[in-house]
Amino acid sequence: MTSRRPETAPLACAPSLTNQELAFSAVNAAFGSLGRICMALDADFRIRYASDLLVPLLGAEAASQVRGLSIESLLGSELFGLEGPLRQALLAGEKREGWRAMFSVKDGPARLMSVSVAPLVPDRLGVCDPSATYLVVLRPADESTMEASGPIAGFGLIARSPAMARVFRMIDVLQHSESTVLVTGESGTGKEVIARIIHAHSPRKAGPFLAVNAAALPGELLESELFGHVRGAFTGAVRDRAGRFEAAEDGTLFLDEVGDVPLHLQVKLLRVLQEHTFERVGDSQTRRTNARIIAATNRNLRRLVADGRFREDLYYRLRVFPIELPPLRSRREDIEPMARLLLSRVGSRTGRALRLSPEAVRLLLSYEWPGNVRELENALEFAATVCQGQTLQPEDLPPEIAPATSAAMAEEAPDGRARTLPPPAAVDDVELRAALEQNRWNRLATARALGVSRSTLWRRMRSAGIG
Repeated sequence: MTSRRPETAPLACAPSLTNQELAFSAVNAAFGSLGRICMALDADFRIRYASDLLVPLLGAEAASQVRGLSIESLLGSELFGLEGPLRQALLAGEKREGWRAMFSVKDGPARLMSVSVAPLVPDRLGVCDPSATYLVVLRPADESTMEASGPIAGFGLIARSPAMARVFRMIDVLQHSESTVLVTGESGTGKEVIARIIHAHSPRKAGPFLAVNAAALPGELLESELFGHVRGAFTGAVRDRAGRFEAAEDGTLFLDEVGDVPLHLQVKLLRVLQEHTFERVGDSQTRRTNARIIAATNRNLRRLVADGRFREDLYYRLRVFPIELPPLRSRREDIEPMARLLLSRVGSRTGRALRLSPEAVRLLLSYEWPGNVRELENALEFAATVCQGQTLQPEDLPPEIAPATSAAMAEEAPDGRARTLPPPAAVDDVELRAALEQNRWNRLATARALGVSRSTLWRRMRSAGIG
């Protein structure tokens, strides 16, 4: 009887192979001749077999240890988390082709890969391992066609829009650079998230990442926060204090809302960018810094320059590598995959596997999202809190997303006929609370007892101030 090799041994190095391993070896060779990397997963989405072509990507030692690992740990939760679109497709018995993912390599740059998945068809001859349930096929992606490809995931993000595909490509390009970056976009689009991702995938990833919000501090405090001060420099300066430029040595300093930096500090900031030198407040000693600067703003810096409120030379010093984040309303194709990813993170914090109903998805897609991604995340946090089951319904969403329109107020009576219900303000609060207590605060049971829908019950509870 052929003995099975240890679980962690690389397939290519096994002195003897079982019939199942030989079968996968043949599949591996076929895909390998086309430059494809194939992996077989079990029903728990753990890697059962892996192609030898992983060795050039991961290194021999890491590649030998992937067997038994979750595919999520290799390709990220964006695609293979509990609510990941590729995991959900496989569970539904469906295949997906041409998705894009950033393949993170330890101590090396991430690589853009094309990802295709499919359920494995049962083997009629009984040669293949019956525990191999899903197939994952990777190949290096053609970056020139990224915008025309399927969804792309990586860096903790997932998107479908061409605009965000360009952002992914820019982050990828910056992995070998220490250039100054200016991230622009409306409030809530995720500018600090992008800054942290750039730092985490840069040559400075081992160094600190420090953030300063220029709009949150008055000029005097902002100057001390950035450059530090010496004892006696001003009232309350009882000891020397290092600023963020010193603390961010060998790392990244993120200047948020840089458009709000006062003009007199813009001169000092320009000097740091040009000469990498500065002085603490109240000190004459010149100090050097090698901190990398990533700046962000939701304001139009060109207009501020034209109005004389922002230095033109500083603007061009900051705008070495510009990245513009589009608002969520202009890339609606990103809303659903992003909402599922954010919801999976919300659920993981509470140990719940949460899903979105089709009706809830339609409401998310139709909303304008003035607060962008931040508002989307807050809305899902709210919905997860009020949702009693595992599937988020329209009535679980905040009222501004699922407003109480006249159409929503005309609901179906138990006999199937449409009827108009009284507005929430006309409800007797005492009667409402009594009904809730009688049904042990089960909203579905209470709604049925009152002859209304859950959404109407929720609106009445909000009007009565009942949580």
